[in-house]
Amino acid sequence: MFFNAFIIALREIRRNLTRAFLTVLGVVIGVAAVITMVTLGTGATEMVKSQISKLGSNLIVVRPGQGWGPTGAPLFSAGDVREIRAQIQGIRAVSPMSNGNAPAVYLENARNSDVQGVTPEYFSIGNWDLSDGRFFDAQEVKDGAPVCVIGETIRKELFGQEDAIGKKIRLRTTSVLVIGTTLPKGQAGWGDDLDDNIIVPVTTLQRRLNGQLSNQNINQIMISGEDGYPSSAILADITALMRERRNIGPNEQDNFSAVDTLQIADAVSSSTKVLTSLLGAVAGVSLLVGGIGIMNIMLVSVTERTREIGIRLAIGARAREVLLQFLVEAVTLSCVGGIAGILLAYSLCLGLAKVVGAPFLFDPKINIIAFVFSAAIGIIFGFMPARRAAGLDPIDALRHE
Repeated sequence: MFFNAFIIALREIRRNLTRAFLTVLGVVIGVAAVITMVTLGTGATEMVKSQISKLGSNLIVVRPGQGWGPTGAPLFSAGDVREIRAQIQGIRAVSPMSNGNAPAVYLENARNSDVQGVTPEYFSIGNWDLSDGRFFDAQEVKDGAPVCVIGETIRKELFGQEDAIGKKIRLRTTSVLVIGTTLPKGQAGWGDDLDDNIIVPVTTLQRRLNGQLSNQNINQIMISGEDGYPSSAILADITALMRERRNIGPNEQDNFSAVDTLQIADAVSSSTKVLTSLLGAVAGVSLLVGGIGIMNIMLVSVTERTREIGIRLAIGARAREVLLQFLVEAVTLSCVGGIAGILLAYSLCLGLAKVVGAPFLFDPKINIIAFVFSAAIGIIFGFMPARRAAGLDPIDALRHE
């Protein structure tokens, strides 16, 4: 009985292809919109997590002031770094960072670039890998050696196809030897090129480039926590230690900030998921509109086929068989729309993912949910027209013109 009802439904759909297409258009758009919004939202969430993970593993950044821009708060000292390393539990590695900016010159090529002064721990904290050469060591930091490790952007701009290892570049009046090049990381979430940097020993930057004689000459402290150790405990211990070392009173506000990038990633991911859910819900409204369209067309179909219904009832068809016939037709329409919507969403997601730069993550679950919901729309909005058809009086139906 179900198979016969399905065959008759397909025959009726084929008989009025244009009307069937317009009927299911709302369902197609609704299913495609829901899947596209959720898929792109999931891809955006993963993109944010990936970009933040490029900065380092279990990364905690301690900065002067409460913002990311210039704050006027005092910088940190080498003693702050030593005390954090000695007193804070759960830390895998610590590195000071002093920042500078200088024109990098090699032969006739020049580029204005960021220069970062760090210790060797920074490379493990920031998940840096070598494409060639080596990282500098603790002895070179102690000596303030004129060596550097450069990013891929700097290597391309200054050296092109030439081997950079063993060559010297000039930073202001100081020549530094290139001892290593890093594998490319690309851009961070805020548009900064992570490969457009020159990394030197922190003492080299302070003594040779910046000429900093003050004890407080560290712009930020990079910290990597141990796997499994709660970052909230590390943050609390760092805050207590730095308040003590910076002589901050009980009722005074911190003049520094300690930020856990994992918490930032979780917060951004949560916000993105909420926004994705809201967009998916809004897109789901079009599914309801599509369901109303199916109901209207099915009511028109019942009116057009009143005599057919009367004949079927007169020759022995039961009311539940007529109800089933029209219900199957409504569900078939909505399911066809659901399948077309999934195919359309797949194409849209492939194209839009490339445009926005987010990964395309095909989620079978959301596709199945959208298809089941489209079928449910057919049942819900097709029931009233089907019930109306099943409730017709055979004699009145046969008299209908």
